[in-house]
Amino acid sequence: MVQQLFFMELKFILESLLIAAPKPLAAGELRDILTRAADEEGAPEHVCACRKLPVEKIEEALGQLAKEHEAAARSFRLLCVAGAWQFVTLPEFGPWLRSFVGVKNRPAKLSQPALESLAVIAYRQPVTRAEIEQIRGVAVDGVIATLKERGLIEEAGRAEVIGRPMQYATTTSFLEYFGLSSLEALPAADELRRIPVQRPETLATTDAQLPLPTGAEASAEAAQPAAESAPATAVEAASASAPAAEAEGQSAAVAEPTELPATSPSEEIPPTVS
Repeated sequence: MVQQLFFMELKFILESLLIAAPKPLAAGELRDILTRAADEEGAPEHVCACRKLPVEKIEEALGQLAKEHEAAARSFRLLCVAGAWQFVTLPEFGPWLRSFVGVKNRPAKLSQPALESLAVIAYRQPVTRAEIEQIRGVAVDGVIATLKERGLIEEAGRAEVIGRPMQYATTTSFLEYFGLSSLEALPAADELRRIPVQRPETLATTDAQLPLPTGAEASAEAAQPAAESAPATAVEAASASAPAAEAEGQSAAVAEPTELPATSPSEEIPPTVS
């Protein structure tokens, strides 16, 4: 009974926070708010009871609260968009709201090519530009640039294949643009996931756990075998050349300098008589 009363109170606490929040809040952010309130000095017991609640418990309370608002058939609903919760008004009340708050400038709608490329990325991410072009049959350089500028896709690392092409994936703004809580909320499109594409060969490495050498490291590794095969010192060079010298009948020993013979007084050369 106490747990049931606490769960009901938790729903109302979360509801008050979301009504006052200037932006959507995720379940983790709501948990942090509850924890900060419990850590304040002199916090009441029922406030301290909300310290470090599991995120799953908060999401359960939010889901129950959303169902209650939908069953009440009021002018607003509690929705989870891109992983964050917020209260939104129903579209049929738009004319009065536009008259009250005005109309915000929204970006231009996406073109059909942009929507098709975005769908390929959403259902097959991470995906390379070449794979998108294989599926669509046209170049997508301009479309990729537009989607990146709109913040709907982002770079998601390089593929471990020859050439290391860049991969692309959707962003949180993509979920917000289409009003999705997560990628799991995308409509079923298994045929788009099953379209075969031809990918380059996977990079072969000695150890899959070791990163590929960079340009400088690769140059050093390439130069190492040549350095190992060359003689390290002049002595080694002389030793290496000795067999060749012996083959030609030459001695590899160093020749001693030749001294001139000494001349005795008796052997002096007589002077020439003119």
